[in-house]
Amino acid sequence: MKTYEWSDKPALPIPGCKGAVARVLGLLLLLTAASPRLSAQIAPDPPPATNPAAAPDPGRQVEWKSLLPNVWQDQKQVWLFPKKLNRRKVLWPTLAVIGTAAGLVALDPIDAPYFRKTTAFSGFNNTFSGTATVWGTVAVPVLLYTAGLATKDKKMKSTAMLVGEAVGDVEILTTVLKDATQRTRPAAIGAGQNYSDTWFDSGGSFLRGHGSFPSGHTIAAFSVATVISRRYGNHKWVPYAAYGLAAVVGFSRITLSAHFISDVFIGGALGYSISRFAVLHE
Repeated sequence: MKTYEWSDKPALPIPGCKGAVARVLGLLLLLTAASPRLSAQIAPDPPPATNPAAAPDPGRQVEWKSLLPNVWQDQKQVWLFPKKLNRRKVLWPTLAVIGTAAGLVALDPIDAPYFRKTTAFSGFNNTFSGTATVWGTVAVPVLLYTAGLATKDKKMKSTAMLVGEAVGDVEILTTVLKDATQRTRPAAIGAGQNYSDTWFDSGGSFLRGHGSFPSGHTIAAFSVATVISRRYGNHKWVPYAAYGLAAVVGFSRITLSAHFISDVFIGGALGYSISRFAVLHE
């Protein structure tokens, strides 16, 4: 596919652009609001403690030497997931995610041109660039582990290790899916080209993960947010802050035209699911 230079001139109004932004914001708000609420409904109430940070950690414990074996076990759960679809409580949420993703894929050719042309998010994009969001995601477990060492907080250190485990898990899956689907990114689609014909056309070498589907930034951000939210859910503000920041990362991938809305949605859904069920064993 040829790549064309896109003009930096101010964008002309595009019919339906408000609808595109509304769909994105509605989707990200849904992911942000639903995740902590679902967690609160399913998870048992934490035992009362005078000092929650010093309370015994009821979750998984992980050490450096067990990190790689854990990832291996997690990957077995991820790739053998279809065997669990005979359970109704697994099947229906899976069908809901697939159905939503299919609908968003159908809308991608309508929404993506707006974000490709508009300059309305230039300031936001300068702040939440691809590099900035990567370093922000990496900084979270590093700071957690450093703080855990400084305060001798075993739960905090273990949480940082679980975050690293989750990110490793989702990035393996992301690389495979990107190479398998080879979806062209919106930014690589030139003027007058077809936004509907984006699959199996991105090129790139094997295991480089150059495709657009799913969003690697988003899947990592939601995996980090899920581990932290589940481990520190006794602080009611933590899930909202964590998932809110993850949603900002996902939105930035859309406004930068690095990904389609469907790429970001699947990234968020996979990041949440893998971290909660494969990593945290809930």
